[in-house]
Amino acid sequence: MSLAVEFPLHRSGLQTAQPQYSIIVPAYNERARIGGTLERILEHLNEQNWSAEILVVNDGSRDDTMEVVGRYAAEHSQIRLIQNPGNQGKGYAVRNGMLNARGQVLLFTDADLSSPISEASKLFAALEKGADVAIGSRWLDPSLQFQRQSLKRQLMSRAYNLFIRAVLTFPYRDTQCGFKAFTRRAAEMIFPLQRIKRWGFDAEIIYLAHHMKLNVAEVAVTWGHDERSKIHPWRDGFYMGLDTLKVRWYSLIGGYRRPSR
Repeated sequence: MSLAVEFPLHRSGLQTAQPQYSIIVPAYNERARIGGTLERILEHLNEQNWSAEILVVNDGSRDDTMEVVGRYAAEHSQIRLIQNPGNQGKGYAVRNGMLNARGQVLLFTDADLSSPISEASKLFAALEKGADVAIGSRWLDPSLQFQRQSLKRQLMSRAYNLFIRAVLTFPYRDTQCGFKAFTRRAAEMIFPLQRIKRWGFDAEIIYLAHHMKLNVAEVAVTWGHDERSKIHPWRDGFYMGLDTLKVRWYSLIGGYRRPSR
């Protein structure tokens, strides 16, 4: 069975930068949460007086996520709605948002804001100090977790992280926190090469950054588990493990070579 994945670009590279920050929010069937999420992000942007855009990437939602976001976009010029061609996966949605973003600093966050948007300043500060990539971590300081996962989920998360570190040979303690920021240069290097479409993409983009010898900073962030999480610990854990092995395979066969200019 071939491991090749067709993963088309929707734009020819990242667009010319305009705002300072781009905040990417992948969304699939998020009607119940996306309105509150956008309100909290907008409020924080106004408080900080940031020049920023919010890109909501609708991943083929079957509810009225698109309509809800569309109404917010009509009222707030900072919000842009991007449509995936059907349900492709969170990795595809994040990549599509990154490739359409215009900011100098690009951050993606989960639609449930498990890490509050106010924590973005910690990641941005790490970039200002010289990091190319700043990844939010739940495990550098577990005391910052205001809503813990169940013991079963915690054990599976730690086991998966140990597996990733062994297979991909990097030191990061938490790859799966959905809160990561990139300089524009780092985003332009990483996301055109991303191949994993679904949950396993986090490990892939960190591996790419590490492989390219970019400066990756792991930053302790406040985080709380949402019981409405769409990740099934056994089923999705299995596929995330397969995705990790794919990343290693792609690396061995030269699948991450940057195109020559």
